[in-house]
Amino acid sequence: MSDQNSIGRNSYLTKNVGSFPESVEICGRKFVKVDDLRYGTNPHQPAGYYRPENTECPIAGMQILKTGKSGLSQTNLEDISYALGIVRYFSKPACAVMKHVNPSGAAVRRGNQTLKEVYSRARDCDHRAAFGSVVAFNVKVDAATAEEIMGTFVECVVAPGFEDGALAIFNDSERFKLNKQIRIIKCGEISRLPKFVGDEQELHYTLKVLADGSIVVAAPLLTNLKSVADIKPAQAENKTIGIVKSEIPATDAQKEDLLTAWYINLNVRSNGVVIVRNGQTLAVGTGEQDRVGAVEQAVWKYQHKYKGAESIEGSVMASDGFFPFPDAVEVAANAGVKAIIAPPGSIKDAEVIKRANELGVSLVHAPERCFSHH
Repeated sequence: MSDQNSIGRNSYLTKNVGSFPESVEICGRKFVKVDDLRYGTNPHQPAGYYRPENTECPIAGMQILKTGKSGLSQTNLEDISYALGIVRYFSKPACAVMKHVNPSGAAVRRGNQTLKEVYSRARDCDHRAAFGSVVAFNVKVDAATAEEIMGTFVECVVAPGFEDGALAIFNDSERFKLNKQIRIIKCGEISRLPKFVGDEQELHYTLKVLADGSIVVAAPLLTNLKSVADIKPAQAENKTIGIVKSEIPATDAQKEDLLTAWYINLNVRSNGVVIVRNGQTLAVGTGEQDRVGAVEQAVWKYQHKYKGAESIEGSVMASDGFFPFPDAVEVAANAGVKAIIAPPGSIKDAEVIKRANELGVSLVHAPERCFSHH
């Protein structure tokens, strides 16, 4: 970039870049152009990048400390946004490895793990999918973690800061030829990103442009689930079987993992499920049209792609939508999942809870659905 202290304007433009205005107005708010992007979703789609005027933005205000052979694309920015959307939820060091606006893996520190170990656990959830990923952290990146990152191909690394030793490693193109074009980005203060219902900043809307140019304006996807204290056993009533309540208590460790899985699932494309153990994703099921298919996909990924040391036996799972039938719970339980968080809403909620009790699975009802239908 022409200016290493900001994303910069008119840098690394391609011949496909269109003529985007210097500012646009949306919902009565003025947005000013940050940059003309390398491209949009695909190389033949020009794109411009805008931020709300007179507003401090953790992403739009990020600093490019090391650029690749060309500037950022829309896909890079979307992966950065969703990855930071995961790590913003954790007070402990956390890492998200993002690929095609879905996490291939994520992890949060448990015990005395180093940041290098946290990154490795996030990457090894799906080592194959992590190739060419965007990696985000919620803490400063140290040299040992940088060394580990440079061992495989990574597109971008974004974090609140980087130690001098880490930057030296990222810039060592002779030693790490595979990653000589890696982009290193210092984001703004991610605590400014809203997390919970009630945290909405002024005009922090999400926008979806439809095929005919019409626009859907919506509130951001946030959650009411703030801590393990909000995790309550599922309960539902059915005219045939009466009131049914989850009878299998989740352990403290499982509750912590349920919260972790839920926060990660907020940034997984629906239908989404996330299997977690000891602060690490074991598998992410996403994009399936049926919920049991998402669970089957996640179990298959664990069996065929997971490279870590954690066992799925005793793990937990988050589902971004309710279970229409008990089948998804049955698939998860057969794989070794022992606790599940999902929103209510099915006419068969009581039957699902009853089946979970029979299978020895703790079932928790989340306070809302968390579809990320991007």
